[in-house]
Amino acid sequence: MSQAAKLAALRDAMSQADVHACLIPSADPHLSEYLPEYWQIRLWLTGFTGSAGTVLVTQDFAGVWVDSRYWVQAETELAGTGFTMMKMGTSADSGHVEWLTEHLRAGQSLAIDGRALSLSARDALVTATQKCGVTLRLDLDIPGQVWLDRPALPKAPVLDFSVEYAGVGRVDKIARVRAKMQEAGAQWHLISTLDDIAWILNLRGNDVDYNPVFLSHLLISEGLTRLFIGKGKIPPPLVDELKEERVAILPYEDVAGILTGLPAADTLMFDPARTTCGLIDQIKIKTVRQINPSTFMKSQKTRHELKHVRRVMELDGAALCEFFAWFEANVNQPGQPAIDELQVDEKLLEFRAAQFGFVSPSFSTIAAFNANGAMPHYRATPESFSRIEGDGLLLIDSGGQYLGGTTDITRVVPVGQPSHEQKEDYTAVLKAMIALSRLTFPEGVASPVLDVIARAPLWAKMADYGHGTGHGVGYFLNVHEGPQAISYRAPPAPHTAMRLGMITSNEPGLYKPGRWGIRIENLVCNQSAGESEFGEFLRFETLTLCPIDTRPILLDQLDDSELDWLNSYHATVRDRLAPRLEGDALAWLMTRTTPLVV
Repeated sequence: MSQAAKLAALRDAMSQADVHACLIPSADPHLSEYLPEYWQIRLWLTGFTGSAGTVLVTQDFAGVWVDSRYWVQAETELAGTGFTMMKMGTSADSGHVEWLTEHLRAGQSLAIDGRALSLSARDALVTATQKCGVTLRLDLDIPGQVWLDRPALPKAPVLDFSVEYAGVGRVDKIARVRAKMQEAGAQWHLISTLDDIAWILNLRGNDVDYNPVFLSHLLISEGLTRLFIGKGKIPPPLVDELKEERVAILPYEDVAGILTGLPAADTLMFDPARTTCGLIDQIKIKTVRQINPSTFMKSQKTRHELKHVRRVMELDGAALCEFFAWFEANVNQPGQPAIDELQVDEKLLEFRAAQFGFVSPSFSTIAAFNANGAMPHYRATPESFSRIEGDGLLLIDSGGQYLGGTTDITRVVPVGQPSHEQKEDYTAVLKAMIALSRLTFPEGVASPVLDVIARAPLWAKMADYGHGTGHGVGYFLNVHEGPQAISYRAPPAPHTAMRLGMITSNEPGLYKPGRWGIRIENLVCNQSAGESEFGEFLRFETLTLCPIDTRPILLDQLDDSELDWLNSYHATVRDRLAPRLEGDALAWLMTRTTPLVV
């Protein structure tokens, strides 16, 4: 079926159900960023391949709301489908809710599958629909009636994550969570977020692309932990081990029934932003709504975990040196076919896969030449990609999942002779990244307020970028995790406080649509900077190990302290990676880490 045919079928199903509007978020019962195929409804219906977007369909309108990362991409992919690209200011913008209140009339109805709707999103919709007299239906899966060949839920097996890497056993982790439950006065704790479940139980899976998690719900009580998961996904020996540790295995679909049967006198704790109304609306007992305690626990990496992460950064850095040595030897070579963006992705995977403990990419590689780089979440496909030839800039954002950690790095390299304007932009982004890298800040400061430090060099040029500067990164888990986020668009709430051991990306950028995009990204870790009369302070340890290309830098625009930081970083990269390299890759490393002198 074409997108237009799917849209027509959806509207027919809406008419039969007496529904006037259908809202489709990019979500599943676990409110994950990356979705299993079964829940990729927005992609199936619209053809838009971005990782985020909200669809709203009426009988005479169909829109897809996306933030600035996807404006160019969505405009292209939605052309001729019957869907209109609608611009959102940020990923938290609720422009579709405003549209609903302006265009739906009293007595009409709005359908959305409550199984994939967070409580906070439900509350916003309830307020909006009550204001305009619209009936909200949360019990209908209208797209599911149309998607006749919808894929099944994944059946990939679950694996034990060794204490050799985890550092702490699952029994101890569950005990830490129970202590937080007692503090909150809760006898039960429901967890639906997949990375929290994987972290608590020291298990990993393969149900979702790029993130080693598995579809499940977890219900912790004082004496028993219940894991709701698909039949046969846990191997029998692991089932026995879990039972010995008081972890019971129940069918995935049984979670709702168990929740409705909880004792009336008890209290259930859950995270309202990470739990769907499809589960919670059935519960009649008292509740405590707060962020999952495990979200904070897993965000603060232990010394044991950081030891493995540092080793993984060396492995990943060595793979990148191998890749860049190959790339520079083959790009723009007379008489040879031009390298294309797809080959960049293939070669990166090849070199990473040769490293010990590599499992998979941590997200879809972005290899974007010139104008493609202006789309922050661009992805080359066999149907649409560019050859890398002539002059310009190549942006590569990639990462790997290893048994000892998760990586995420962006580098921009010159091809041929970049222009002076490109060099100016590159230097400004580098200054922004260095500014944040060198920061010392109070322990407990809200992470969003740090954003201005990175943006200041770009704001000085009256430039900006539409995405956040930093996101949390998991430990062989999700490449995007909370609670911290370095973005002035995020509310500086208490739960966003910067704590010791957190790993965060540092990735300012600058994008000129139709021309080029620049982003330079390292992962950094909160380390102690010492104590003063004003309290404890933190600093960033740069974890990522890979040269930052110095060829596009305008040296006269770096001050001495910035130059010292870059030379010091490159000395560390050289010392840490050289023992792992030889031949062309080693020669490339030595060349690209040569100290700069003004």
